[in-house]
Amino acid sequence: MRISRIRGAALATAVGALLGAQVAHPALAAPGNPGAPRYSAGTASVGDPYFPDQGNGGFDVKHYDIAFTYDPASRHMDATTTITAVATQDMDQFNLDFRGPEITELKVDKHPASFTRDGQELVVTPRPKLKSGQVFTVTVKYAGTPPVITDPDGSIEGWVPTDDGAFVAGEPQGAPAWFPGSDHPTDKATFTFRATVPEGVTAVGNGQLLSQKTENGTTTFVWDSTEPMATYLATMTIGNFVVNESRTPSGIPVYTAVDPRLVAGSANAVSKIPDMIEYFSSIFGPYPFASTGAIVDRAPNVGYALETQTKPIFSNTASVGTMAHELAHQWYGDSVTPTRWSDIWLNEGFATYATWLWTEHTGGASAQTTFNSSSNYGRAATSSFWQTVLTDPGTVDMFGSVPYNRGAMTLHALRGKIGDTAFFKLIKDWAADNRYGNADTAAFIRGAEKVSGMDLTAFFDVWVFQKGKPSAW
Repeated sequence: MRISRIRGAALATAVGALLGAQVAHPALAAPGNPGAPRYSAGTASVGDPYFPDQGNGGFDVKHYDIAFTYDPASRHMDATTTITAVATQDMDQFNLDFRGPEITELKVDKHPASFTRDGQELVVTPRPKLKSGQVFTVTVKYAGTPPVITDPDGSIEGWVPTDDGAFVAGEPQGAPAWFPGSDHPTDKATFTFRATVPEGVTAVGNGQLLSQKTENGTTTFVWDSTEPMATYLATMTIGNFVVNESRTPSGIPVYTAVDPRLVAGSANAVSKIPDMIEYFSSIFGPYPFASTGAIVDRAPNVGYALETQTKPIFSNTASVGTMAHELAHQWYGDSVTPTRWSDIWLNEGFATYATWLWTEHTGGASAQTTFNSSSNYGRAATSSFWQTVLTDPGTVDMFGSVPYNRGAMTLHALRGKIGDTAFFKLIKDWAADNRYGNADTAAFIRGAEKVSGMDLTAFFDVWVFQKGKPSAW
């Protein structure tokens, strides 16, 4: 999500295919040696129109190991990121996305590699060259102060300093502020984080806490995220936190870290996490990750929450509605992620509609009442709200009311069109069929037509692909 502004083994095959399509070149033989492979540079991006510098061609990242020491007082970081990847072409050069501090050393498979930096692009020349199918590692050492990134809508992300640590959020372009990688949702990978901070400070990351060791005035936290994750969902947030560990009724571990100043105000929302996970599991299908939880930090200049994988992060007091939204994202947005940023409604519409369902489930307004409200279908047909195509909100408004509210309205209207049985089967199938992968609006429409047995061309044309307020449905 990015809310409050508002903001709030198929994988390897799919990503490999996508990257391969981006970097396809004719396999010309080298002069005088007909059997020699053709080496070329991997592409500098995957071609997403919204953020054309994001992602890279020529390889598929499998794992990130990010180790760093951070001092909140000086805001200085010493870090080493090791990337394990598979080459998808014969390659003599490749790019990574990185906006972080000065690089002090870079190696490919333990061999020093030359590199240049140009804006977000870190261009690496490996020696020896890389062959298609080869597993290789890139080790990057760097030191300095990670930057804060400003988005097209004016919000901030990346490595945001706080009075006791750092609030770390990456949607849609903040991850390269603190680690090099392939920063596009289609290149998911597993992650290990090793954060060393002053004793008494807590570092909270995605996945499970493997170890916590204090010595010589510092504490090292090791977190492991074993399910594939898009880079924008990674976090390693640092601060003074009240930590609690529990389990959901079905046994999923819950880890919450809350700034002491926000404990009382967030207690109600935090206490609902187990029940929300159980309820959403009943309608969306099994929870897709090995653990859950939340991070409630005090970052007053941020102003939003984000669905960082397994542990949604809040920049201020967490409300029940926002908690429901972020936890629903674990299915829709985190496990199933859009292929292109322009399909952000598949994240935000689902999470917003999940909040409507939770409200109804707990005795509040029905989803139909919320649909009809003045902030949704009750808006006048002349409202600017209806003058944006759902599948192309633009980078300035991709976290605005259209992907969120109109996205949720589209889902509710679809539910009315195909009926409850087909609709709830559809959203379970969507989560299951695309688990840990990427999908787009066209795939969702195919799924809706398959489960309903209906031709929904006219419905989606009006609700998704056209401007204007849809007529009564």
